[in-house]
Amino acid sequence: MKIGPRLATLLAASALVALAPAAAQSADAALEARFDGLIDNAEMGGWLKTMSAEPIHVGSAHNKKNAEMTLAQFKAWGWDARIETAWVLYPTPKEVLLELTAGAGAPFKATLTEAPIPGDESSSRTKDQLPAYVAFQGDGDVTAPLVYVNYGMPADYEALQRLGVSVKGKIVIARYGQGWRGLKPKLAQEHGAVGAIIYSDPRDDGYSADDVYPKGAARPANGVQRGSVADMTLFPGDPTTPGYGSTRDAKRVPREQAETILKIPTLPLSYGDAQVLLKALDGPVAPPSFRGGLSLTYHVGGGETAKVRLKVASDWSLKPAYNVIATLKGRQRPDEWIVRGNHRDGWVFGATDPLSGHVAMMGEAKALGALAKAGWKPKRTIVYASWDAEEPMLLGSTEWAETHAAELKKKALVYINSDSNSRGFLDVGGSHSLQHFVNQVAADVKDPQTGVSVGERARAGLAVQGEAPGAPPRAVALAKIAADPARDLPLDPLGSGSDYSTFLQNLGIASLNVGFGGEGDSGGVYHSAYDTYEHHSRFVDPGHAYAGALAKVAGRMVLRMADAETTVQRYGDFAGTISGYLDEVKRLADTTRDQAAARSRLLASGAYKLADDPTIPRGDPAALPASPALDFTPMDAALARLMASAAAFDGALATKGSGLSAAQKTKLGAALLPLEQRLLREQGLPFRPYYKNMIYAPGRFTGYGAKTLPGIREAIEERRFDDATRYIGLTAEALSDYAAGLEAATAVINGG
Repeated sequence: MKIGPRLATLLAASALVALAPAAAQSADAALEARFDGLIDNAEMGGWLKTMSAEPIHVGSAHNKKNAEMTLAQFKAWGWDARIETAWVLYPTPKEVLLELTAGAGAPFKATLTEAPIPGDESSSRTKDQLPAYVAFQGDGDVTAPLVYVNYGMPADYEALQRLGVSVKGKIVIARYGQGWRGLKPKLAQEHGAVGAIIYSDPRDDGYSADDVYPKGAARPANGVQRGSVADMTLFPGDPTTPGYGSTRDAKRVPREQAETILKIPTLPLSYGDAQVLLKALDGPVAPPSFRGGLSLTYHVGGGETAKVRLKVASDWSLKPAYNVIATLKGRQRPDEWIVRGNHRDGWVFGATDPLSGHVAMMGEAKALGALAKAGWKPKRTIVYASWDAEEPMLLGSTEWAETHAAELKKKALVYINSDSNSRGFLDVGGSHSLQHFVNQVAADVKDPQTGVSVGERARAGLAVQGEAPGAPPRAVALAKIAADPARDLPLDPLGSGSDYSTFLQNLGIASLNVGFGGEGDSGGVYHSAYDTYEHHSRFVDPGHAYAGALAKVAGRMVLRMADAETTVQRYGDFAGTISGYLDEVKRLADTTRDQAAARSRLLASGAYKLADDPTIPRGDPAALPASPALDFTPMDAALARLMASAAAFDGALATKGSGLSAAQKTKLGAALLPLEQRLLREQGLPFRPYYKNMIYAPGRFTGYGAKTLPGIREAIEERRFDDATRYIGLTAEALSDYAAGLEAATAVINGG
């Protein structure tokens, strides 16, 4: 699972130097050069071909075979490795059916399978493939009129309301895009729909974007995007074990009561089949924003003309999730862990998603094992994790992290994640205290296509994007940063969609998500039977060069963190980022207040009726609640303290860090390890207490996309102003707590 096409924008070289002494830097450079020499692109390509040879969904024979292969490899490379099995609820489809029963083109039955592609040997291996399905929808057999809801996001339902179209008692058809897939059936369900269909429109990832596979990389007419629709905005992981590990004998919530499982049947659909259903619709012509790339007039329906039967029946038994956990024990600080992970399961063959990232991690592990056999031993313990069952909703990593939560909070310094990987630009998101560290790493790895550093290439890409006509304000702002070689480029915040989620947002462990993309992205075959070795090797990463680049970037991160004398974090970067986020939510509050006032004026003057086409009946939009002025004084005070404490810590470490005694280093490490946990509040966010981090969360209506200062920001967006005031206080409390932790750490450096 990945968050979508990556912005090729995130990292650049830093003009600043590390704090370690020159001799140590030289030793590190020599070690890293040896590490680089052990990375073999062709070998990683061979692993990819082997691991993607058969379907690798949860419970499949080849998925288990890959777990056993990974375990054997880790052991051969000198790691202490084992399989830890979680028993997770996983709905394997037994029967899926989608047919048009009334309307133009009826009767019509959707294929819900993907035909082999000429020249793609993998796509012909259909024996163990599952049909088109989404995980954690609600089984059922329903027949009802069809309504087209565009992307199925809140604004689309507002547009339908103005057209007088209701989805109550209907089956909706939505296109992929604009928001996480699981929100589409969830919102349909909340609006009274009895079923949902999600199709891939060619405007978004088909022939409007590129030539279709096999001529190009884009989605062919019968390509289907599978995926999970579990309500991860409540919590990730097994729906029947909320907040605790899914061991064999774990107490489970009955499936009917599990909050994250939807109640209505849902299926994904190709655009080849979707066009038949869309042509059958009558009712109002769709607004311009609803119109995709198919050669038809988009109508929204709403009447009784087009009817669809939708049926899904699943096997809801527990399935084993095989997490492979491998350890290199630290020689000086064995109870401080650097955790590195990538998942291994996919929806069908999973060559790009996730195996392109997984084989890079394997390359790192082999190289680290070889260094260890040659005499190098890390100061801190390194833990590598090959996760299973990520695709259904981060099951493997979440259940492992929940099972080991207490130990992780005591020992884990960082979690470094990767997922899909492709040709292009380095893309890193994560905890902003690691921003400078990431920029330093990016300065020291060569881009396979250009020979400059991956940081320098990202900087050039940003500069060009910001100069493009009509560039959005963020691109322009990033271009200005890119133009200054003394400035680090910012990391993006993390939402959800991959295995870092529980580590960062529930346990409070600093996290990074690392990968390349932007030029070889596989959106056209994402989660389909065409995400194969053949497609990946031809379009996504020819020669597996960027698998090597990922291994060198992530491997350096692991090496440097494992052997660092003191922390690699720079906390002024975190404080500065929070300052920017606070400015954003203040502007959001002003905008929200202005929008409410403007809507009231337009409604009072009858402007909507006058502006609408009189031949198309429309209703007025609903009035917006009045927006009070919010008091941000607690946040201003907390930010001021954070800025001061971060500057004091960074300054003290820069001037005195190289002279700390062994006892001081140990005491400093103990003070800093739980620092990120100070950003958690036990009550969590409104409606979803699992997400406890007051700085980063997946958005309630974005899913994968991050919301920063989420308790405040989402309350303003949703006009829950009492919650906004409450979370101004809670977030300020978390920042003050974090600042207090920095102040205690600074006292250690200063001799306390």
